[in-house]
Amino acid sequence: MNCVLNAWQRHEGELRRWLLHRVHDPHETEDLLQDLFLKVLRQEHNFCNLANPRAWLFEVARNTLTDRLRLKKAWVELPDDLEADAEEPAAVDALAVCLPRVLAELAEEDREAITLCDLQGLNQAAYARLKGLSLPGAKSRVQRARRRLRERLTEACQVRFDAAGRVCCFVPRKN
Repeated sequence: MNCVLNAWQRHEGELRRWLLHRVHDPHETEDLLQDLFLKVLRQEHNFCNLANPRAWLFEVARNTLTDRLRLKKAWVELPDDLEADAEEPAAVDALAVCLPRVLAELAEEDREAITLCDLQGLNQAAYARLKGLSLPGAKSRVQRARRRLRERLTEACQVRFDAAGRVCCFVPRKN
């Protein structure tokens, strides 16, 4: 612990000047120095084994400063009389209206794969174990089920996709 305090006392002034030169704010400089000191303390005995503690301190100071600058974002005050837009749900979210009926029309194997993996969040490795399949076999089954679901949704709900392959619009299907 003595080596940590000795190194800190030797280099604190130099680190302070270096940080102040970059941030131009004494309060921000003190905050950065405090963060840096805590990082030094967390190193405990590892710090004492460093060949060049000064270089390590400046490297960590540079990284700490970089992290702090990344977190700073410019805020723009909005006027009080600005009205919020009423957000329409994304087309893919609204498509949930069509999903239950189209899903019910799929073969049992496809419906089960989609339900377990996509709707209930079961990963494909667990699905493979559950169904007694190899992982590649399970992945193929899920991909085929997704493809057939997409085809049925496209046909039954007249789903259209944008250039990036995202759902852009559809016609809700009558029950």
